[in-house]
Amino acid sequence: MKENIILKKSFEFALSIIEYAELLEKDRKYVIAKQILKSGTSVGANIREAQSAESKADFIHKLKISDKEAEETEYWILLCKYSKSYPDTKNLETKLLEIKKLLSKIISTSKSNQKRYH
Repeated sequence: MKENIILKKSFEFALSIIEYAELLEKDRKYVIAKQILKSGTSVGANIREAQSAESKADFIHKLKISDKEAEETEYWILLCKYSKSYPDTKNLETKLLEIKKLLSKIISTSKSNQKRYH
């Protein structure tokens, strides 16, 4: 059975987000910690949910939700990156970029395959 790379990468990203949110909480940056934790772990949760989609359209829809969560997470990461006294975000940025590229490719491929069969 072939490994599902987007599931693996999004799970690893969620673990990194949890660690980062814990760092923020230690620094008493609770609001940002909560926001980044919610959107950052939601990316992988929606990708996981897409694996049980009821149709190709449902699959695409769930991945688009994941992509939106990735965009929101990128916003919180950028706020942290450019704010004074926040932990380094480079690792999160790199991992998120990989996920966003994979999501884009999967959504694009799925859409073109969907059109071909209708």
